[in-house]
Amino acid sequence: MLPKFRWPLPALLTWAAAWGVYEAALHHAAGPFVGMGLGCAVGVAACVLGTTGWRRSLMALGFPLSLLLSGAASMPAWAWLLPLLVLLLIYPLNAWRDAPVFPTPVQALNGLPDQVDIEPDAMVLDAGCGLGDGLKALRAAYPQAQLHGLEWSWPLRALCALRCPWARVRQGDMWRANWSGYTLVYLFQRPESMDRAAAKARAELPPGAWLVSLEFEATTLQAHARLLTPDGRALWVYRMTT
Repeated sequence: MLPKFRWPLPALLTWAAAWGVYEAALHHAAGPFVGMGLGCAVGVAACVLGTTGWRRSLMALGFPLSLLLSGAASMPAWAWLLPLLVLLLIYPLNAWRDAPVFPTPVQALNGLPDQVDIEPDAMVLDAGCGLGDGLKALRAAYPQAQLHGLEWSWPLRALCALRCPWARVRQGDMWRANWSGYTLVYLFQRPESMDRAAAKARAELPPGAWLVSLEFEATTLQAHARLLTPDGRALWVYRMTT
């Protein structure tokens, strides 16, 4: 279980650790470029402690940006593309059309079992699981379900697997993966993705299966229910028919 720290302590600890690794690399004559790479790796690994997309980005990018502003390292201009490479590792270009890394609140799905009754061992998918916040919310709602996560970014997939060892987390494209084996598919995407998600659900989910979307409506589907989460967001529930 990862410790929870009050913001901005996670960022300060991450930046301090990254600078420590950087200085250690210089002390062992590894060179500033290697040190910068190791420091950036610390930021990527530690961003799991961030609770929002912006905080995770600050934690991951804070060290290389502070190194740039401090002038502590003399490196070629192209080396400063490394922060961009760090961001691309976390969030690859071909996933930009989907949702950014925004976490699902831990209690967001607590009211879902009142509307969606599934078998205890049903297979449930978090499509685009990021760092695993949606999987944690699904586990709180359905503790006996077989939980699966699918994430395109391999660093996020690795961190999600560490945070959610009780779930099966795979790296892959949620749009190419087959949804037909799942009883419930959960999404926290963006409005532009919802028509595509609805079409995929209609084509692949069996009759009686469920599609659940936090905040964004699939306007081409008939909603079974619209719930409100504890923080006031809409939770859209759709049941597949024949």
